Amino acid sequence: MKRDQYIWGILRITLGWIFLWPFFDKLFGLGFATAAGNSWLSGTSPTSGFLLHGTKGPLAFLFQSLANNPVVDWLFMLGLLLIGLSLILGIGVRIACYSGMTLLILMYLATLLPENNPIVDEHIVFSIILFGLSSLKAGQWLGFGKRWSKTKLVKKYRILE
Repeated sequence: MKRDQYIWGILRITLGWIFLWPFFDKLFGLGFATAAGNSWLSGTSPTSGFLLHGTKGPLAFLFQSLANNPVVDWLFMLGLLLIGLSLILGIGVRIACYSGMTLLILMYLATLLPENNPIVDEHIVFSIILFGLSSLKAGQWLGFGKRWSKTKLVKKYRILE
């Protein structure tokens, strides 16, 4: 394996952890971004804090209207879990990258214009990295993507690669 393949593999796994960690923190209330008493398991919406208090800009009203919606909570939490696991394992990386880009762009739009840099913030940078990962078949390096891509299902539906 070439050095750049290791780098892309490590980048994919690291970005996967960036998605997977908030899933666990919001689910269990590990005390980082989510206090123990505010976990999803204790009945608190994992999205309402951000949607009600973290949104700003011209689209804030739209995102605030989504707060306390169980469907939004489930979609968000499943998105974090599946995107994170997919990137870490190297399975279904392409669809995980597209899903991750969508989630990140929505979060960027919810905070228009970001405080620290009004044009480019981490949501945009991570989206660009995900785009690169989706086009490189990065799941094959340091992951199960090579084995996954040989299955009949993936051969038939390349988007699952």
